[in-house]
Amino acid sequence: MVMAASESQFHVLAVDDSLIDRKLIERLLKTSSYQVTTVDSGSKALEFLGLHEDDDRSNPNQPSISPNHNNQEVEVNLVITDYCMPGMTGYDLLKKIKESSSLRDIPVVIMSSENVPSRISRCLEEGAEEFFLKPVRLSDVNKLKPHMLKTKSKNSPQKPNEQDDQGSTEASSASATSSPETPSPVTEDTKECQSQPQQSQSPNNKNKRKGVEEGLSPDRTRSRYNNNGLTVVSN
Repeated sequence: MVMAASESQFHVLAVDDSLIDRKLIERLLKTSSYQVTTVDSGSKALEFLGLHEDDDRSNPNQPSISPNHNNQEVEVNLVITDYCMPGMTGYDLLKKIKESSSLRDIPVVIMSSENVPSRISRCLEEGAEEFFLKPVRLSDVNKLKPHMLKTKSKNSPQKPNEQDDQGSTEASSASATSSPETPSPVTEDTKECQSQPQQSQSPNNKNKRKGVEEGLSPDRTRSRYNNNGLTVVSN
């Protein structure tokens, strides 16, 4: 990560295999003045972050990174990802980010249309900052900035080590590129999402459009999950 984002222009990487959900979260993030990049799979998210995965078998010929940035010139301040996605789940993506020495400090937030306590606990234990239930609302997005500020503050005094971190990122990318392609292991989460393809989506397009309108309304009471458990936030 070479070019740091300004204090007022944080950069969020949003990951969701649903086009409608990507448009919703992109609109909410831009309403909060965040710079947004959207991708439709976990492997494309890792590629954008500098960790290349060769296991995206769902849409191999349809790159969907938008806008087109050179990932070597963009610092990602937060990743927000859907939980249930084909190929690589949001939980798998979270684990890969937290296992990377160069990416583990990036805050990760998980989204899901299903309220499954064991799933929520697993993600929070693995290092997720928040777990939002879909449709995501503006009140949820407002909770993201403190996580990005905390990470930026923590990384500020470590500027002399940025070159070493970049070197380790390049080494990780080189290693991933040189190794032969091997299929990713099918985890229990992947099986769960693949066996319930319809549940990984929000109920229907009408409800999602309604979610956009509700998300922009401040007069809502919304439950969210974080490392301290369930909190009810009144807006």
